[in-house]
Amino acid sequence: MNPVVILFILVVYFTLLIVISAFTSKNATNETFFTADRRSRWYLVAFGMIGTSLSGVTFISVPGEVGNSSFYYFQVVLGYIVGYAIIANVLMPMYYRLNLITIYTYLEQRFGFWSYKTGAFFFLVSRTIGSALRMFLVAGVLQIAVFDHWKVPFWVTVLISIILIWIYTYKGGIKTVIWTDTLQTVFMLTAVVTSIYIIKNELSFSLDEMISAIDRSSYSNIFNWEWNHPRNFFKQFFSGAFIAIVMTGLDQDMMQKNLTCRSLGEAQKNMYTFTATLVFVNFLFLSLGALLYIYSASRGIALPERSDYLFPTLAIEHFSAFAGTIFIIGITAANYASADSALAALTTSFCVDFLGYKRDAVKNFEKIRIRVHLSFSFLIFLIIIIFRVINDESVINAVFTAAGYTYGPLLGLFSFGMFTRYAVRDKWVPLICLLSPIICYVISLNSESWFNGYKFGFELLILNGAITFLGLWLARTKTVRAVPQTDPRKAS
Repeated sequence: MNPVVILFILVVYFTLLIVISAFTSKNATNETFFTADRRSRWYLVAFGMIGTSLSGVTFISVPGEVGNSSFYYFQVVLGYIVGYAIIANVLMPMYYRLNLITIYTYLEQRFGFWSYKTGAFFFLVSRTIGSALRMFLVAGVLQIAVFDHWKVPFWVTVLISIILIWIYTYKGGIKTVIWTDTLQTVFMLTAVVTSIYIIKNELSFSLDEMISAIDRSSYSNIFNWEWNHPRNFFKQFFSGAFIAIVMTGLDQDMMQKNLTCRSLGEAQKNMYTFTATLVFVNFLFLSLGALLYIYSASRGIALPERSDYLFPTLAIEHFSAFAGTIFIIGITAANYASADSALAALTTSFCVDFLGYKRDAVKNFEKIRIRVHLSFSFLIFLIIIIFRVINDESVINAVFTAAGYTYGPLLGLFSFGMFTRYAVRDKWVPLICLLSPIICYVISLNSESWFNGYKFGFELLILNGAITFLGLWLARTKTVRAVPQTDPRKAS
């Protein structure tokens, strides 16, 4: 595919995003950046969240991973349904009742200053690393498809990508992101459906023949019942439920969108619609992965060394120019739908949770917010460059592995706060939350020898949360402390 054509597509695409940004950021204030003035339509939020949740990792890594682990990832997706139900019916009512800007403010009301800062810190670490890993994958594709042609260094490709995100989000923040993510989700879903259709035609399949070919292939196994296998159903299912809870319900990035809805009822409708759509879309991506491997085998195409590069390689080097164009639009949309909202959420959390932004903040806080926005952009850039040097595994596995270590303390903190009435020795909380991931790492390294061959998978997240919960239990006090029933009209 001609790199000049791809570059032209990208220029047109980002011009469109910048135009949307110009309209949505008119008369924008700090409150607009952080909460979209709480006027978002629930159906826009629901649709845009699809793109944010899936990202470029799902677009590339999930289809590629089918060759390594069949459809086992769908076991995780089934667990999402339980997790999202808990978010809609347990977490979101609490967030709306307390009228929060960032969800970690809950920890201050429940436990105290150090618990609050610890929770916000772990979100910042989690989302910064996760966003960097997602952008790393897509930047690598753009490097191969476009910038290698002109011998542009990889770091320049990454820098350009991040600058573009900063340009269209720095003013309108989450309000702009809701609209751009909606558009980008349309592009992404169009790309995956079109890709499946193109491969079906390339293989001369009817719709029924395509479904039968996927079903008969060795890639279509969904359930794994081997207990010691890291992709065992129960491990995957319960991991999926907890992954959904922590990476959506305890994540400022995802919850910030929900909290822009006009009411709890609309936010819950958003979550239910989002859940149903996400399950279906993930199955489409897995089906696409099976088709990619079937196509490669039928054409005698050698598989790339990294499974993450299967879809990009076929789309750019073996499919038609039209198919390649669709792929580039889809992967770009998937990546930026995730990265732009993450950058807005990181900025929001740092400004509110560490710099003490309040709704009646002084006017010059806008300058501070812009500097924070720029600083996180640079931090993500540095992590991508480092990850390029050290990474040797599927990015989706790397994302969930990192989440197991960084989101575990958040799971423990919120669980202890919601399911017990104990206060804790607040100053001990940072130490407990730092020790928990370290203990998990040691257990994971030695689990096969210690537990008769048992190997941890994504359920490491659950173990991490349980260890944090236990640490908080040991640090509890006799004082009973519950979150006050805040009147939203009086909340600051």
